[in-house]
Amino acid sequence: MNKEQNTNAESFEQCLKCTVCTVYCPMVAVNPDYPGPKQAGPDGERYRLKNPVFYDDALDLCLNCKRCEVACPSNVKIGDIIQSARLKYSSKKPKLRDFILANTDIMGTMASTMAPVVNFTLGLKPVKAVMDGVLAVDHHRTFPKYAGQRFETWFKRYALKKQEEYTKKVSYFHGCYANYNNPKLAKDFVKIMNAIGYGVNLLEKEKCCGVALISNGFKNQAIKQANLNLGSIRKAVGRGEPILTTSSTCTFTMRDEYAHILELDNSDVRSSIALATKFIFELVDAGKVKLVFKDDYRKRIAYHTPCHMEKLGWAIYSTSLVKMIPGVDFNMLDSQCCGIAGTYGFKKEHYEDSQKIGESLFRQIRDLNLDMVATDCETCKWQIEMSTGVQVENPISIIADALDVEATQKANR
Repeated sequence: MNKEQNTNAESFEQCLKCTVCTVYCPMVAVNPDYPGPKQAGPDGERYRLKNPVFYDDALDLCLNCKRCEVACPSNVKIGDIIQSARLKYSSKKPKLRDFILANTDIMGTMASTMAPVVNFTLGLKPVKAVMDGVLAVDHHRTFPKYAGQRFETWFKRYALKKQEEYTKKVSYFHGCYANYNNPKLAKDFVKIMNAIGYGVNLLEKEKCCGVALISNGFKNQAIKQANLNLGSIRKAVGRGEPILTTSSTCTFTMRDEYAHILELDNSDVRSSIALATKFIFELVDAGKVKLVFKDDYRKRIAYHTPCHMEKLGWAIYSTSLVKMIPGVDFNMLDSQCCGIAGTYGFKKEHYEDSQKIGESLFRQIRDLNLDMVATDCETCKWQIEMSTGVQVENPISIIADALDVEATQKANR
């Protein structure tokens, strides 16, 4: 365990007992069974260190949204303490449902090979009823569609050779969602990077970042996948390539959860892992690249800050880029949890709380008469689209759709 991890493990001693974390906790507001971040985190940890019998299964209600950590004036790693306690002390064994929800690569590989059939089947009421009764996946929940062609397949067939034309390169961690569900997002990323003069490489090997494995109790598998990802990341960094992502959750997991929860030392590459919007904005802000947008792009867009994006403190990069588009009528939504928390909102026992947490956000979105919502988290997209009927897109796709590619290429030669 490195110095940073030791500091995280002992950070509960810095708790002032001010309870500001409890005020900002979205779960406390909807479920009285949850004791709150202070009691579940630093207070409970003092008892658990003396005797694991003091572990409370109510910690399963924690969303791991990290809003308690954002609010804490003493930088106590409250969410990390709770998450680590769940992995270490919980006697509950993961269910078949948890395995299915956590293993996104396995499920994505199988589903994408017969995407039309899978997409149709998952939308049938009898299938949803069976999943509700047998797997405890709530029947109200809609599932993301799977694409018939994975991004990796498209990239190797149609984009790989073109990347050799560029002297400046970045490495792309596409993640499960862009690979299996929304290849357009990944293609949009390649489109933008090429337009501003950067080639894109994929990592030598890539597995799911592991966030779903961590939250569902599969720590050992998460460590194995994290080590594989870190090995590929180190090779790319060794070539001088920054590691860019298009998911705030993947970014946060690899930068912070690998060290804090999985106890892996990523200090040598952590600063090289960044969200694509941060990388692009910093280039534009420094005057190193220029983005040119279409004259006829007109959209009324609101931005939702994902919880892990709030923790990263990077929403300013995505919002600033979207606001650069001349035809965008921009609105900033109140910063609040949408309630889905990855796989959390799919589970029957959590679905009602999930929807209650997000209701005020959904109401605000409905009242704004929007063309679309922008957000950097794929599960926030699923939750908002299902609960409001409003289209949700990643800022990268919005920028790519509004971009005048030819003019941008000329401006950056």
